[in-house]
Amino acid sequence: MHIGIDFGTSYSAAAAIIHGQLTLVRFGEAEQFRTAVFFPELVPDPNDFELTPELEAQLETQLRLARTQHRQAAAAAAARGQVPVSRSEQELRQEALRVVRRQWMEDQTREATASVASFQHALFGEEAVEGYLESGGGNLIESPKSMFGYRLDPQVRKVIVHIATHILEHIRLTASRQFGVPVRGAVIGRPVEFRSSMGAAGSQQAIEILREAAAVAGFDQVRFLEEPAAAAMHYHKSLDARQHALIVDIGGGTTDVTHAELGGEQAPLIARNWGLPKGGTDLDVSVSLHSFMPLLGKDIVRVPQHQFVEAASVHNLPKQREFRKQNYRLVAAPYGPRLRALQELGATTRLNQMAERTKITLSGIANYRAELDFIEPGLAAETSSDDFDAAIETFLSQLERTLSSVRADLTALPASVFLTGGTSRSPHVKARVQACFPEVPLVLGDPSLGVVSGLAVAASEVTA
Repeated sequence: MHIGIDFGTSYSAAAAIIHGQLTLVRFGEAEQFRTAVFFPELVPDPNDFELTPELEAQLETQLRLARTQHRQAAAAAAARGQVPVSRSEQELRQEALRVVRRQWMEDQTREATASVASFQHALFGEEAVEGYLESGGGNLIESPKSMFGYRLDPQVRKVIVHIATHILEHIRLTASRQFGVPVRGAVIGRPVEFRSSMGAAGSQQAIEILREAAAVAGFDQVRFLEEPAAAAMHYHKSLDARQHALIVDIGGGTTDVTHAELGGEQAPLIARNWGLPKGGTDLDVSVSLHSFMPLLGKDIVRVPQHQFVEAASVHNLPKQREFRKQNYRLVAAPYGPRLRALQELGATTRLNQMAERTKITLSGIANYRAELDFIEPGLAAETSSDDFDAAIETFLSQLERTLSSVRADLTALPASVFLTGGTSRSPHVKARVQACFPEVPLVLGDPSLGVVSGLAVAASEVTA
């Protein structure tokens, strides 16, 4: 059996076409789950490496081996009449240390992987966040998709694949139980452009990570479909007459746009795609930086701006680790103690939850008091719709520039603009999209399920 999987930055969902009807996979009582996984055991951190007596002994063994190999290489070079390459004792020691450290990381990763090999040890969605906050230990990974396209150390890549595997296995097993048959195939959604530090190579790496994880998770057949194209397939089913339409899918991590010919008896025809590697998680970070971080000294104390960005970027593990490594003991009160409190386990996750809640609340009312007593008793941020407007203006401007570029590329205006994706719930986002195409009807799709519905249709066609 094949299913459609929307592996989202913020939330994930799955669905299938059963007897001609769309059937959503249910995760408990919900039709989607937060893309987060909690492991009670710690994922290895390279910064935890320390030379224990056992590792010192390994280092001495490696150093002796390095010296022997260096003498042998020098003798071989002299025999050939060449000048031997000279390496100092310090250089030999550094090389030996790298070998020991690399072996330590491999051992740590292997132990962590084995310790969570039993599926029952992992928690997903909101349970993952709650488990992390309540446990006082372990490791919470939120929005792993946002890291797929970045340059990854080989060991970090193994960990990321491991996390993606658990999420996909969770989806596959849940669907298999619900449908009563083994699920072995999937059509997985992908953005037009993954968030990436490597351009097109980053998107290719992201697909490789997903493909590898899906295979380990038990999927025998996997193919990928761009998310706005999936949303187009969903919208296509509701159109009786043929028309040119623009699909705007604004998710947690990316914004994707597709121009397509849809409706009628003919199959959907995708003409062109555009992508912006920004989405709802960027709004959360912006709200945090604008409304919360000044209470921790942003623009007040002499702390580099990037450290506040690192603190707010809960979905980015390297940035979170960099923030937690900082020493704020010399930062004057009250900001130093507040920053140190934010470095405590779970504090940045709580701050991100509050930023997301503030974003959602201020989309509907004028004022909101965000309680931050987990940082300091009585601490709160008084936020308003004006603050929210200022915080998200950068993203809205980027969205407007993208849609203006799309409009300039089109030879004729579309008959409709179909808006979907979790971030499309925001009235500010809806208004900005409509402002870019004021003459065109704006059709609002299901923010959460527009993409997964189209993926389910595509999955049904694989097995038809």
